[in-house]
Amino acid sequence: MPVFRLGNDVRFPRPELAEPDGLLAIGGDLSPERLVEAYAAGIFPWYSEGEPILWWSLDPRWVLAPESVHVPRSLERTLRRGTYDFTADRAFRRVVERCAEAPRPGQQGTWVTRDMVDASCRLHDSGLAHSIEAWKGGVLVGGLYGVSLGGAFFGESMFADAPDASKACLVKLCRRLEDWRFDYIDCQMHTDHLERFGAVAWPRTEFLDRLEEALESDTRQGAWALEGDGPEDREESGCDE
Repeated sequence: MPVFRLGNDVRFPRPELAEPDGLLAIGGDLSPERLVEAYAAGIFPWYSEGEPILWWSLDPRWVLAPESVHVPRSLERTLRRGTYDFTADRAFRRVVERCAEAPRPGQQGTWVTRDMVDASCRLHDSGLAHSIEAWKGGVLVGGLYGVSLGGAFFGESMFADAPDASKACLVKLCRRLEDWRFDYIDCQMHTDHLERFGAVAWPRTEFLDRLEEALESDTRQGAWALEGDGPEDREESGCDE
């Protein structure tokens, strides 16, 4: 299969035309319009600093149903003890920047490039990208972020500066999405960590079919809040720092 080169048109080739490793296209930009078009088609950007933008559609695709998340007993105890305070959309840019800085075992550098940080913040400002934060003593110690369209949440990255902080954010996200009847979290690719939490592999065809169904739901656009974390309590706007 050829790898397509993108021009000014924000539309993408069909995801089924991707290479066996999932690479579909190269080039284009990270405008909100193109990113929304990509996520809605089951495509996402993934590349390193200094590389052209690379667009992927993996087969299989790893997903996590919010109602099926497996919570280890030790993590459940951490949540019950109130070790961390949790918020949504309080510190979006800081979360994305920490995700970019966090070391990844077996990886050199990061795919969360400076342009990706700015692009994610533009989606956040439009009410489509969201973060979950974990705090301890007023200090940000963990978080995750992703993009929400219809009944699908496209998880992007997470970080932890304290034990279980990012894992606890994932559980908080799952429980909020379950309340809102989201269909699934798109984890994109396999990790042992996500599989332990209940993520499963879907063939690309099934993922695209389920994505089409999920996009029939209304998008929950705008600032999010966890239970007890109302917008009136917001201390910062996330990307206006």
